[in-house]
Amino acid sequence: MVARGLVVVASLLICCLAESCYGSVHFSSLKRTLDVTASPKQGQVLVAGLDKITVTWALNKTLPAGTDSGYKTVKLKLCYAPISQQDRAWRKTEDELSRDKTCQYKIVTKPYDASNKTVQRFEWLIERDVPKATYFARAYAFDSNDVEVAYGQTTDAKKAANLFEINAISGRHTSLDICSICFSAFSVVSLFVFFYIERRKAKASSSQQK
Repeated sequence: MVARGLVVVASLLICCLAESCYGSVHFSSLKRTLDVTASPKQGQVLVAGLDKITVTWALNKTLPAGTDSGYKTVKLKLCYAPISQQDRAWRKTEDELSRDKTCQYKIVTKPYDASNKTVQRFEWLIERDVPKATYFARAYAFDSNDVEVAYGQTTDAKKAANLFEINAISGRHTSLDICSICFSAFSVVSLFVFFYIERRKAKASSSQQK
């Protein structure tokens, strides 16, 4: 029993150590080393399921060589701007990245090649399930353990500049709206015709009885 208890305690300690090493990365601890841009202009309105966004990323040229030597993967994400997080706990920003809900939509994951100094780019069709909100794009650099080690984003530190809007697709088409209007109009006309015919029949029946 004692041995079993020691094994359990040892397992819990190992889990805690693993969590402290890999599971508790804080955004405030990351360095902003990537220059990230997105094609939408400030205030531009896009439509989910129809419009595309081109995102670029590269290591900041002012940084010393070898800064990105440990980067193995880059993950691009679509993130909520503060104005679209207000009174929405399910979009709340947390410094601990495992709890953070700022960036919920994956754009793409790519291998990171530190030897390639050219600007990388990716064109993304906005997914249909992206809700109406104001956004920016962010890139996270991951090491060989798939742990965040750096980032870059299209906006400033206060997340107030270079923001764009996305409107959710309604799922309705103009042709359906036209058909709906025509059907409604036809129903109204049919109702009037029905009452007119019934009144004519009632009058005819009344005349015959006299």
